Amino acid sequence: MSDANTPETPPASAEAERRPHIFYRAENYRAEESIGYLMRRIVTAVGQSVETRMCEPGSPTYPQWVPLYKLHIGAATTVAELARACELDTGAMTRLLDRLEAKGLCRRVRSLEDRRVVNIELTDEGRAAAKEVPYVLSRVQNEHLAGFTTEEWVQLKGYLRRILDNAQALAARGDKND
Repeated sequence: MSDANTPETPPASAEAERRPHIFYRAENYRAEESIGYLMRRIVTAVGQSVETRMCEPGSPTYPQWVPLYKLHIGAATTVAELARACELDTGAMTRLLDRLEAKGLCRRVRSLEDRRVVNIELTDEGRAAAKEVPYVLSRVQNEHLAGFTTEEWVQLKGYLRRILDNAQALAARGDKND
């Protein structure tokens, strides 16, 4: 029962709960306040920190670490698998592998069963470099998370996963909302 002086608040409808919130508006949009811009700046800063940790001549660059590590942990064995795992097109992957081969970190070996398939193998130097990846990335990421509590770190990862889930759902639908 409600008091005559207290207005009743209608229950939130399921429809209202499903409606997306509008966080950005064209009339006052500032790119430097967008989540995409901020995330891109973070990725760039992390990449630059990794580069400074790997200053030896011939060391892999930050973009080269991902495929080295994916090969090391067995996430891919062929050029096509590695391109998918690294979210690169095959042309970009081929150029990246050219540079890794030139540094003596991997080699491409044509499959004996299917000549169309090109397998990738890490060299001893490539395996040694790939083993360093988790150490360098852990150190760099921990430095970038300075001042966060464990609870905040877990919460941040949850938010980022939710954004990624939304992005993947939009891509799967082929959404072209304006």
